[in-house]
Amino acid sequence: MGRLPFLIAGCLLIIAFDFYFVKAILSVFKNWSEKAKTRFTRIYWGVTIVLVIGVFAGIFSNLFLSLRAIILVTFFLTTACKIVMLPFLVIDDLRRLSISLYKRLKKPAADPESNSNANVSAADTAIFPAAEPISRSAFIVKAGLVAAAIPLTSLTWGIATGAYDYQIRRKTLILPNLPAAFDGITMGQISDIHSGSFYNKTAVKGGVEMLLGEKPDFIFFTGDIVNDMATEMRDYQNIFDKVKAPLGVYSSLGNHDYGDYHFGKESSPAKVKNLKDVIKTHELMGWDLLMNEHRRLKVDGEEIGILGIENWGMGRFPKYGRMDLATKDTDDLPVKLLLSHDPSHWRAEVLPKYPQIDAMFSGHTHGMQFGVRTENYQWSPIEYIYKEWAGLYQEQKQQLYVNVGYGFLGYPGRVGILPEITIFTLKRA
Repeated sequence: MGRLPFLIAGCLLIIAFDFYFVKAILSVFKNWSEKAKTRFTRIYWGVTIVLVIGVFAGIFSNLFLSLRAIILVTFFLTTACKIVMLPFLVIDDLRRLSISLYKRLKKPAADPESNSNANVSAADTAIFPAAEPISRSAFIVKAGLVAAAIPLTSLTWGIATGAYDYQIRRKTLILPNLPAAFDGITMGQISDIHSGSFYNKTAVKGGVEMLLGEKPDFIFFTGDIVNDMATEMRDYQNIFDKVKAPLGVYSSLGNHDYGDYHFGKESSPAKVKNLKDVIKTHELMGWDLLMNEHRRLKVDGEEIGILGIENWGMGRFPKYGRMDLATKDTDDLPVKLLLSHDPSHWRAEVLPKYPQIDAMFSGHTHGMQFGVRTENYQWSPIEYIYKEWAGLYQEQKQQLYVNVGYGFLGYPGRVGILPEITIFTLKRA
């Protein structure tokens, strides 16, 4: 239960802020009757407690999938709104503190603002109960409420329209050493399914049908089939086992597939079994899972190499990948395509140590599920964490493609960075 302390700490922090937030609402709407204030307070805390309990139940029990999704979505949206409003409350309290200190240091004459509208902020009742009413407080807090509605609107729209709005992106992949038999062949890529986050089987199936409608000759899946547990694929295995291609479907593991975030980093019988079940799921779907190994893909007597490693990430992300094993006995292959979940692996190890890798295919970033992406421009906050986070990159003769993912994690939607199905056409020049 490696996540439990963080969840508890996070929920306690949110609850602490809720006390502050309730005071702000009641102070602004001071004309409410005592009965209305009591009703609002009870409803607010009732919803908060139900959501907190629901979050723990949804993560650590087999709560019904749709109910779990509703609880987690509601919790996420309400928390996002509170975070946006927090700076407004802090600014108002700092403003009131400075005024209070000024008045203590300098005997004030009559302050016209103190005799104006008696609306007050959270500070009036929470931190500085003795402060005089200041009309600007009501303005700042109400502005915070309006600002909080912005993420509520945009993120709700992202859930309603973005989570399953699959986009097909077509790319031509130039590989100068590509054998003639492979010139013009097509390859599909999907990544980051995160089946434990899904709540709409019909939409998921529609995305798979879009991929199959492209009729790719072979397909890559680049990791994170689940959030934590192999059982998350139970309701979706019969959808993804339809993902087939004439030359095969090749897959790799992502950081979430190992169960580290549920079981902790230390090995245990339950964790070992879970990983075996994840691996078995790939097998049952007919996907060729590459774990630090390679395959020779043959067409008309000519071959290229498909290499796949286990997760190799920077910082806190696990490094199970072994390039030395995956590249063994591949020197004769004219083209080598690598499946490696985390794009940071490309710059950290592939570029400096493995110049024989022609192209690497990754996922992992999700494009943070938020940003702007057009044919000629893309931006997301994730670019401040990952130099390569979406699309095609090239350094000298080596290339990297980062797929922003098929599913979602945490926030159950996407704004601007939509779920992706990539179709590559391999060309010699």
